[in-house]
Amino acid sequence: MNSGIARIPRRIWNFYYDGFREMTVGKTLWIIILVKLFIFFVVMKFLFFPNILKRDYDTDEERADHVRTELLKK
Repeated sequence: MNSGIARIPRRIWNFYYDGFREMTVGKTLWIIILVKLFIFFVVMKFLFFPNILKRDYDTDEERADHVRTELLKK
């Protein structure tokens, strides 16, 4: 009984491995998904979320002080 439970992760791995290996259109779709995620998380970060603290303050102490005062204001 224990040997059947031990084989479950291997059977799950084989199921997904065989499924991805046999894909034709799915591989192209996965490539498109990964490219879109790369664009979304990497490129968009640099365009829309600049590091304002690093730009406006020179030291870590100044950055921490600014964050502390902003948090205490609210």
